[in-house]
Amino acid sequence: MASNKLVNIPEVKLGVVGVSRDCFPVSLTKKRLAALGPCLKKAGVKAHISPIVIENEKDALAALDDMAKNGVNAALVYLGNFGPEISTTIFMQKFPGPLMVAAAAEEDKAVLASDRGDALCGLLNNSYNQHLRGIRSYIPQHPVGLPGRTASQAADFIDIARVVIGLKNLKVFTFGPRPFDFLACNAPVKPFYDLGIEVMENSELDLYQCFLAAADEKKWIKEVAADMEKELGKRNPYPDLPLKLAQLEVALLKFMDANLGSRQFAVFADKCWPAFEKTFGFVPCYVNSRLTGRGIPVGCEVDLYGAVSEYMAICATLEPATLLDINNSVPDDILPKKADLKGASKRDLFMGFHCGNTCSDCLKADYALKYQLIMKRGMEPDKEPNITRGTLEGQIKPGPITFFRFQANSAGKLLSYIAEGKVLDIPPRTFGGTGIFAIPNFARFYRHILVAKGYPHHGAVAFAKAGKILFEAVKLLGVDDIGVPLPDHLPYPGENLFELFEE
Repeated sequence: MASNKLVNIPEVKLGVVGVSRDCFPVSLTKKRLAALGPCLKKAGVKAHISPIVIENEKDALAALDDMAKNGVNAALVYLGNFGPEISTTIFMQKFPGPLMVAAAAEEDKAVLASDRGDALCGLLNNSYNQHLRGIRSYIPQHPVGLPGRTASQAADFIDIARVVIGLKNLKVFTFGPRPFDFLACNAPVKPFYDLGIEVMENSELDLYQCFLAAADEKKWIKEVAADMEKELGKRNPYPDLPLKLAQLEVALLKFMDANLGSRQFAVFADKCWPAFEKTFGFVPCYVNSRLTGRGIPVGCEVDLYGAVSEYMAICATLEPATLLDINNSVPDDILPKKADLKGASKRDLFMGFHCGNTCSDCLKADYALKYQLIMKRGMEPDKEPNITRGTLEGQIKPGPITFFRFQANSAGKLLSYIAEGKVLDIPPRTFGGTGIFAIPNFARFYRHILVAKGYPHHGAVAFAKAGKILFEAVKLLGVDDIGVPLPDHLPYPGENLFELFEE
């Protein structure tokens, strides 16, 4: 994009606090904290290492004050030795941001004589107390390690914490109800409130009033239109369109600025058809693509959870994301004879598609401003496209992706799915913003997770391998139903084993 700087994303300020049980020398924790500091710096992690080591409840309160004074919003609790589980979990219970717990391994045989930390034992006690107090924390796969490993895990935690902090400070703006027959984008709002997310619902008329009022911002509109023209270059066959689209972009940004209220960050979920085109005179897809590319997702078809999923993907990767339909199968004759399917089978392939909401950073260089073919067929069947213009179309760029959905089901229970794979560098030979996706073991995953659990047709696409980060972030948010693709030898719950092994 011409304006590709991400905004609307939280900054994580990590704090590290060491803990020490009274029957262990506090010097052991301090020594191990001193070794951890340089490793964090080497891993690219900026952190405030608290001078307070928690040995008792008063230390826990002092450490909380120290974190607050230093602007810390995510904390690593570091067991330099066994640690006092009560005082430690008092700190954790009162700390307002996401938490990570890690423990120090014994460095060498010399420490075994008298300087053992016994952190394996201490971590068990700490985790038991977390359960007693209902505390969720990020505990790495291998939580007891030397400073280099802990620093690497802390780098992952920064990304995990960014997702959680973003959601806890998020507002979802909606415009309009879902289009008819799109009940699949089910959006019970109570789970949002349970997570601390605010929701502000508005009508399509509210959006139109904002659009009309934005016409007064003539200078701003011209600047945005010029930025669009710079981005599109010769790929814009409609020279009259950027000013109209720019007015909508300005209207949405003004609305966001005026209505954030108690929140720091926002996403939109807007009704984009069928009345929109006849009222505004264009489709909003290109505007949606630009805002999403800057870190302000605009979910198509009033998909609240889709917009939130996009936002989580952006926070996890610090890269633009998109929202696509899991749309259609891939015919054999579109594939080269010796196509590299990146570990997937032919039946695992599918096309991810949407009308034109994917930002130019996530498309190959042949993208262009076009019209929405399906809408034109219904709205302007016998004339040149006019009100159906405004999609950004092209082939989704090849490379690694994570397909992700964060959703509340029809009963209001939070669940999620995460799948990693690749977009193939094979032309999809169709319209819209489309790519051919190869996700190993997707076919069974589609049937026994997406279909069986009633997921909607939209999925967020992160343009990186972000499964590890998103999985831990979703767990920290309290979700325990997380679907992932399973290999053939592992059946899904309810899968017909006779059919599975027959294949």
